[in-house]
Amino acid sequence: MKITKMNRAPLPLSFLLTCSNSTVKTRIVTHSFYSSLPQHPHQNQNQNQQQKQHFNSNTPIGLSPSRVQKLIASQTDPLLAKEIFDYASNQPNFRHSYSSYLTLILKLGRSNYFSLIDKLLISLKTHHYSLPPSLFSHLIKLYGNANLPNKALKTFYTIMEFNCKPSVKHLNCILEILVSHRNYVRPAFQLFRNAHCYGVEPNTKSYNTLMRAFCFCGDLSIAYQLFNEMFKRDVVPDVESYRILMQGLCRKSQVNKAVDLLEDMLNKGFVPDTLSYTTLLNSLCRKKQLREAYKLLCRMKVKGCNPDIVHYNTVILGFCREGRSVDACKVLEDMASNGCLPNLVSYRTLINGLCDQGMFDEAKNYTEEMISKGFSPHFSAVHALVRGFCNVGRIEEACGVLGEVLKHGEAPHVDTWMMIIPRICEMDETVRTKEVLEEVLKIEIKHDTRIVEAGVGLGDYLIRKIRAKQWRS
Repeated sequence: MKITKMNRAPLPLSFLLTCSNSTVKTRIVTHSFYSSLPQHPHQNQNQNQQQKQHFNSNTPIGLSPSRVQKLIASQTDPLLAKEIFDYASNQPNFRHSYSSYLTLILKLGRSNYFSLIDKLLISLKTHHYSLPPSLFSHLIKLYGNANLPNKALKTFYTIMEFNCKPSVKHLNCILEILVSHRNYVRPAFQLFRNAHCYGVEPNTKSYNTLMRAFCFCGDLSIAYQLFNEMFKRDVVPDVESYRILMQGLCRKSQVNKAVDLLEDMLNKGFVPDTLSYTTLLNSLCRKKQLREAYKLLCRMKVKGCNPDIVHYNTVILGFCREGRSVDACKVLEDMASNGCLPNLVSYRTLINGLCDQGMFDEAKNYTEEMISKGFSPHFSAVHALVRGFCNVGRIEEACGVLGEVLKHGEAPHVDTWMMIIPRICEMDETVRTKEVLEEVLKIEIKHDTRIVEAGVGLGDYLIRKIRAKQWRS
């Protein structure tokens, strides 16, 4: 006998609503199990018809707003939550709690069912609910997350239609959403200018949001106008206000004005944050004003902001870029006295800079120092050092660096191997050398290959060769 599986009958909403909250889940599971059993087709059809009649019934049932709210909150499907909400709404003398509305609005908004949200707002207005300002904060954020700045702006303008006064929190939220879209920077500015018409006075955060937007767009004149306006309106700027303007000036290569702004900031009693200093140090180094950058680095601790590894590495890189690796060495040596230890980036930058200036012995010393402090030798620093020794004919020193790297379990990059192998061939043409090189060349070399297998064999050979030569001498 062939048994056909019938579709599971839908669970009536009235059945769910009359269950106690503690047994709703159990009833759903039990109903799902029995509904999946094979049934006679006519019996299943009759049952569906009965449930449909039950669903459409207007017979009052024992509902409470809190039970409906909890049931709506427990649904993962927002449309099913809306069905439960609508079914309860159709019961005589039933009035939803505000919590039910809010729960449903949030569920629908997170799933982008915004047309259904509009209907709920109309219902709230029609039934004269007293709405808290937080509802509109939620709505504005939902529209912002859904990339609907126009809807978010419209929501702000309609707040007063619900007998609710917008706050500066609403203003700041909508400003952040608008300025994140370049086409809405001007509407955001217009809303900012008209905020007093809605009884809202912009605060420091409001000004900072717009200043950042105009600096990002390259319109420093309006950013400066907003900054100066803060003092006239008794709005106190904060550290972020200064930093935003300094970053805007640095983007326009006006680093000297940014430094002047820092001085003004210090004179007014503000303590710049680390990001403000990072911005200025980076800009000064790029403008090749290295003396000013180093002076600023030294002043930081005196002015209440201890320089960190980012600040030091920024200045070290600046000196190395300009061929002043000796000065970079001094910066690195100063770090420990200020409670900041060099990291791998510090050593890598310095070693590369020293190699670029032909200071290979100094670079080798810092490589050994780097390894002694537990840092793995970075392949770019190793490559720079090996290349430098090879270019001046110091093949044994290059082999020594390579052997030290291999001894610590690191595999040099393929470019390093391709550089040193021809030099070894020129230096020693013994049969053993050729055998080793033949083994090396069996390894498949790709663009980004690190020849680990070849490195072990060749490294052992290089170490033995150097030791043998030392023994003979």
